[in-house]
Amino acid sequence: MKIIEIQEKTVPISSEIQNAYINFKKMDCSVVAIKTDVKKDGKFITGYGFHSNGRYAVSELLTKRFIPRLKESKKEDVLNSEGDNFSPEKIWKILMKNEKPGGHGERSTAVGAIDMAIWDIVSKIENLPLYEYLAKKYGDGTFKNKIFVYAAGGYYYPGKDIQMLQDEMKSYMDLGFTTVKMKIGGASLSDDLKRIESVLKLVGDGKNLCVDANGRFDLKTAIEYGKALEPLNLKWYEEAGDPLDFNLNSELSKNYKNSLATGENLFSMQDSRNLIRYGGMRKNIDWLQFDCSLSYGLVEYLRTLQMLKDNNWSSTRVIPHGGHQISCNIAAGLNLGGNEIYPSLFQPFGGFPDLSTVMDSYVTFPKFIGMGYENKKKLIDLLSKLFN
Repeated sequence: MKIIEIQEKTVPISSEIQNAYINFKKMDCSVVAIKTDVKKDGKFITGYGFHSNGRYAVSELLTKRFIPRLKESKKEDVLNSEGDNFSPEKIWKILMKNEKPGGHGERSTAVGAIDMAIWDIVSKIENLPLYEYLAKKYGDGTFKNKIFVYAAGGYYYPGKDIQMLQDEMKSYMDLGFTTVKMKIGGASLSDDLKRIESVLKLVGDGKNLCVDANGRFDLKTAIEYGKALEPLNLKWYEEAGDPLDFNLNSELSKNYKNSLATGENLFSMQDSRNLIRYGGMRKNIDWLQFDCSLSYGLVEYLRTLQMLKDNNWSSTRVIPHGGHQISCNIAAGLNLGGNEIYPSLFQPFGGFPDLSTVMDSYVTFPKFIGMGYENKKKLIDLLSKLFN
């Protein structure tokens, strides 16, 4: 049992959209394929990995550092103790050899992409959906194939008016989503409130709407927005300030009584722990959005979940950023609170298998093996084209 080929490609996921901080005109993504010598149905088992939107492709890191380390490893160094499958934990250590602590920048994205492909392989060899494998090996044995999801969108776009924003949100509701998210902070407070009010007319209740400032605000502006948002009783107010400004988040939590959400731009267990320690997050009402694919992958994510447990946080307060299938699997197998989904953006990487159904913002998975990529036609067609 061994790895026989590793490939990396860069794929554009560009769009004219923008949030309060960046536009996506030049956004791209690193995609990894890892082929093994294990055969199923006459074909070599191959695992696929990629990273979330919002971070650019990390080709140089992958091709110069991390992929060579994995290629140079010995066969016995990548297998589990039984020798009947690959060990994500051992492979993670190989990838991180000679990497200093701290500095959790783009390297966390590169490792996360490879790690995703390894978990795809491991669960395919086990002939299980990843969520079932995770529940049995790392959870309490229970899993579900139905999880909460919300539709993320509401970006700023050239010429996009209130009617276009409403049309977008209506399209998500037509797909079965009752909870949606929109961007704020890219316009004036008064204009943002008009945009919010227009969406509330559709979703009917503030608990069905999340707003995301993408780290745009200083403390004064964050509190000002909070005062305006508080009467609306929104599901959450997301990433008001810089993700590493834990003091800002803590002060905001003292001034805003409703739910806050943050964490998508924290890329390690240690940074996530600092948020819990110093960010003023309230374990009964706030939400954590750590993204597995951006934060060194699932091996590190398991450490983060254990850290939360050690600090008496429920895993159900975690709803990952990113909208991809590894987070859906983690949510279903390890009892997270749900997952973000981009129904019309960053495709075909986001979402879930084609036969999945969404009703009242809960998605049900059809039967699949591994991560489920082979059950998403547009995605597997792209992957097959990239790595033929």
